[in-house]
Amino acid sequence: MATLDFKPRTVRGKPWKLRIDDFPEPYRTLYKILQKQGYIIVGRHSVVKKCHWTHAAIVERRFCYKCKFYGIASHRDVQMSPSALWCWNACLHCWRLRPTDQLKWDDTKIPWVDDPELIAEGSIEAHRESLMGYWGHPRADKKLLEEAMNPKHVAISLTGEPTLYPRLGELIQEYHKRGMTTFLVTRGVRPDVLANLEEEPSQLYISIEAWDKKSYNYFTRPLVPRAWELTLETLEMLPSFSSPTVIRFTLVRSFNMHEEALKAWAKMVEVAQPTYIEFKSYMHVGAARHRLSRNDMLKHLEVLDFARKFAEMTGYNILSQQVESRVVLLSRLDKPIILGEGCPGEWRKEQERIEAMLDLLRRGSDIDETEYRMVLEQKI
Repeated sequence: MATLDFKPRTVRGKPWKLRIDDFPEPYRTLYKILQKQGYIIVGRHSVVKKCHWTHAAIVERRFCYKCKFYGIASHRDVQMSPSALWCWNACLHCWRLRPTDQLKWDDTKIPWVDDPELIAEGSIEAHRESLMGYWGHPRADKKLLEEAMNPKHVAISLTGEPTLYPRLGELIQEYHKRGMTTFLVTRGVRPDVLANLEEEPSQLYISIEAWDKKSYNYFTRPLVPRAWELTLETLEMLPSFSSPTVIRFTLVRSFNMHEEALKAWAKMVEVAQPTYIEFKSYMHVGAARHRLSRNDMLKHLEVLDFARKFAEMTGYNILSQQVESRVVLLSRLDKPIILGEGCPGEWRKEQERIEAMLDLLRRGSDIDETEYRMVLEQKI
């Protein structure tokens, strides 16, 4: 790999903003690709990117499912990763830049360790920088834009595997010190890191698609040995967290829409006892389009029907949904724990629509026919 002893120059004197041309290869080439895709490089190994839902909130007043389920205001949500290029998996459904797609890549360890305070400050400033153009946008809601300049939440996910950053707990502390909530999304391959965080995130997500080691090795393409076993260790550890925990199952039509996965996941949930379960369809976007078919993306009603079967099997209840994102929320709680001020009461407004959809599905209506009827009746 590259020579790692280098001294990049800063841009406009900002300590978090470094000249990409000063990076050694292959990082220089990969960071330039990320920049073309709209990422802002923070320090030597972190990135920020404006979310689609940030745009939708400011321009169209439409908000993401995190807002509906957990009160996280979409326009005040910093999307970042402290591990831009480094991951222990090369998942088939990943729409982000996979270094393995560009070159022979065997980096499993971030070669530098930036200070958590630099990353926190830099990511907030990068978030603001990504929104500056909206001051001239004719349809931008200027009140929401002003609020967006003072972010209140950080999604530590975006790309790469965040738990590979060795000072992750300190980074979470830095955000919390600034009055921000944090969601940490991980593949669960570093139970040792999660067990030793200086501070827990406001909510912890474990993202899963496979149901056993064979399916995991096929679909998530681990770069390290025992990645599946490490994921199972993380699931066993989840009940020890005081913060809310989530298992997000991503549904892919040609891969895991079957009884074997359903039963295996029910056993995982029995061990992990997550606060929430999210069933979400694979989305046919980005680089994933070259590996999976558009048909692998489910209709929302299919996601809801799968969630219904899982709920009947496990005792979890369907709490809410977001049709646009093809995601369904389950929990044993009567209502979700609201962590922010966004979308008050929105999770509850889906209850009536969910019951109408489930009623049609119970009566054995064809999925396509049911969807067509609900579109005509303006229920979807």
